[in-house]
Amino acid sequence: MKHIFRSLRRRSHQFALRHARQNRFFSSVFYAFFSRRFDREHVGVLQGQQQFSISNGPEGSCSTTLRRNTHRLEKGLIMRPRKDVFALAYIEETIKAYQQSVSHANGQANEEICWAHDVLKDYFDVCGAHPLIDRLRKTFNSIPPLPLRCAPDRAKAFHPYHRNLKAPASVHYDELLKLAERRRSTRWFKQSPVPRELIEKAVIVAGLSPSACNRQPFEFRFFDAPGLREKVAELPGGTKGFANQFPVIGVVLGNLAHYYDEKDRHVIYIDGSLATMSLILALETLGLSSCCINWPDIEEDEIRAQSVLNLTTYERPVMFLAIGYPDPEGMVPYSAKKSTEQLCRWNYLG
Repeated sequence: MKHIFRSLRRRSHQFALRHARQNRFFSSVFYAFFSRRFDREHVGVLQGQQQFSISNGPEGSCSTTLRRNTHRLEKGLIMRPRKDVFALAYIEETIKAYQQSVSHANGQANEEICWAHDVLKDYFDVCGAHPLIDRLRKTFNSIPPLPLRCAPDRAKAFHPYHRNLKAPASVHYDELLKLAERRRSTRWFKQSPVPRELIEKAVIVAGLSPSACNRQPFEFRFFDAPGLREKVAELPGGTKGFANQFPVIGVVLGNLAHYYDEKDRHVIYIDGSLATMSLILALETLGLSSCCINWPDIEEDEIRAQSVLNLTTYERPVMFLAIGYPDPEGMVPYSAKKSTEQLCRWNYLG
């Protein structure tokens, strides 16, 4: 009977799948009644939007909105030719977010608030006359700037600038290529403790990675405490056989609370991966090796990770990362890479 039931279920699934792929309506019906594999993403995205609304409410810091809109203003400031009046659709929202962030700062600003202040000042300095801008300019000028928490003198300005392109890049292409060739996914490590300050230095480099509207919707969590480290290392399925000897295991977490709309739900994976690649290369320069560990979207694993890592529904693991000093006796896979011809096409529309 069990075999018959499984066979019928498989046939009905195949029948539904055959018809579901014809259009969006049938696809929605399929995932509503025949497959629940996207349920967690639906809940995570919606709860992320709810958290976004809370952070932008009366008690929130508005950090995400301020970061996004400040970056949008910067793009308007560097435009060539620059419009005399721009950002009318979101400048009032930006001022409200700035006011709210300042009110939460307890008298001393972080770099984010100083950045927003300097960009807003530039914006109001260059924008021409307009009723909305004129009113908001007065509002902005009435808010006293706060001293930067880490540098009260505020000698540095946080606004668009010209890069120094006269000086050559400090890293030449050949050196970068050698670093990329040196980086290998390492699964065998010396059983030596890894100084936390080295990993934190690599995180500084990772934090400079590009991010959509500079929202940086990710964080790195690292585990080096015996017991806890092994528990976390066993979460992804790709660590069987060698998870017990990781000196450090890291988790790249994406946070959907940075977005107000479903259209951005994949950005946590894009931005998180960009930052992780920078982190990995930085680790190599510090004598450390790493191994990216895949995290497929499997319901049971997601539930287990949420429990072990104490995650909210809108925090999603992007990948795991084993870190340590490489064991010179340990081997690494050759992993033949695709050729330039396979990876690169010019003006191709096929």
